[in-house]
Amino acid sequence: MNIKILNEIAVQMVADSKGILAMDESNGTIKKRFDALKIESNEDNRRIYRDMLVTTDSLSNYISGAILFDETINQKTISGDTFPAFLENTGIIPGIKVDTGAKPFSCHKNEKITEGLDNLPERMEKYKTLGAKFAKWRAVITPGDNIPTKACMIANAHALARYASICQEVDIVPIVEPEILMNGSHDINKCFEITNEAQSITFEALDKLDVNFSGIILKPNMVISGTDCEKQASAEEIAELTIKCLANNVPNEVPGIAFLSGGQSDEDASNNLSHINQINTNPWKTTFSYGRALQLEAMKKWNGNNNNIALGRSILNKRAKLNSLAAAGKYNLEMENS
Repeated sequence: MNIKILNEIAVQMVADSKGILAMDESNGTIKKRFDALKIESNEDNRRIYRDMLVTTDSLSNYISGAILFDETINQKTISGDTFPAFLENTGIIPGIKVDTGAKPFSCHKNEKITEGLDNLPERMEKYKTLGAKFAKWRAVITPGDNIPTKACMIANAHALARYASICQEVDIVPIVEPEILMNGSHDINKCFEITNEAQSITFEALDKLDVNFSGIILKPNMVISGTDCEKQASAEEIAELTIKCLANNVPNEVPGIAFLSGGQSDEDASNNLSHINQINTNPWKTTFSYGRALQLEAMKKWNGNNNNIALGRSILNKRAKLNSLAAAGKYNLEMENS
C-alpha cells in the first residue's frame, strides 16, 4: 500500500468542484432503463450509449472520474481506445464497480447484504491492469418497520471495510458507499438517525481493519425525507442535517464526500448539493457521484437513435456543468432554464 499514491488519487477525485460520473449500472439495471424507453439492451447498444457519455465535449471540466461496469472496462470506444485509456487521455480518472449486488440478508427479513468479496483480490489485480485507479462498493440499508437492524449495518460495514482494505493493498482508492434508501415514509429526522448510526459503524469498521482514511472517498446519501413522507424537508434542512451527520462521523483526513443522488430529481440533487456546499466549513470536499441525476435525460434524448447522440451529449454536458456549480455552492434553480 502506497499511502501517497492513494491520497493523490483521492484528492484529484474531489478537486476543483468536479464530481464523479456513475456509469456503472449492471446489465440488469441498464436493461430496466432501456426497457422503459423501448431500447434493446444488447452489448453494442450499451457500448454506444456509454461511448456517447464519455465523448461528451468538455466533460473533464466538470467530471473528475467515471465509474465503469465490468463489461465496459473490457470494451473499446468507437475511436478504438479502451474505455479506461480514453478516459485517462481526456483527463478523467477511470474507476470500476466491484460488488456483485445486494442479496437477501439471512435471518433478517427485508434487509440486504452486499456480496462480492469472493476472489476480490484477484479481480482487483485484473482491474488494475485494465487501468482502474479507484473502485466502488455499495451497501444498501433499508428503512422500515423495525429495520434497519444493527446486525445489518454491522455486516455491511464489515464488508465495506474488507473491500476497502483489499483495494488499498493494490493502490486503488475505494469509494465507500453506505446508502440509506429514500424509499419509505420516514421523515428527515429518522433518516438522520439511521444515517448517523450507519456512518458511525462504517468508520469504526474501517478503522478496525486499518483502512487509511486519507485514501478513501465516502459516497453517502444526503439526509432527506423518505419519498412517501408527507412533510418533505427543505434544501436548507437537508443541508444542515447532512453536514451535522458527516461532522459527527467523518475523520478530517478523508479527502472528500461524493454524494449519491439516490432517486432525487435532477434539480433537487443539484439544489441540495449547492446548499450543502454553502454551509460546509469542514476540511473535506463535498461533491457529487451521480448516476441517474446526470445521465437519465441524456439517455431519453438519445433513445437508442444514434442520430441523437449530439443531443444526448449536450444534455449530459449541461447537467455536469450545473452539478459542478453546485459543488462550488453556486447553483440555483433558475439556471435550469438558461
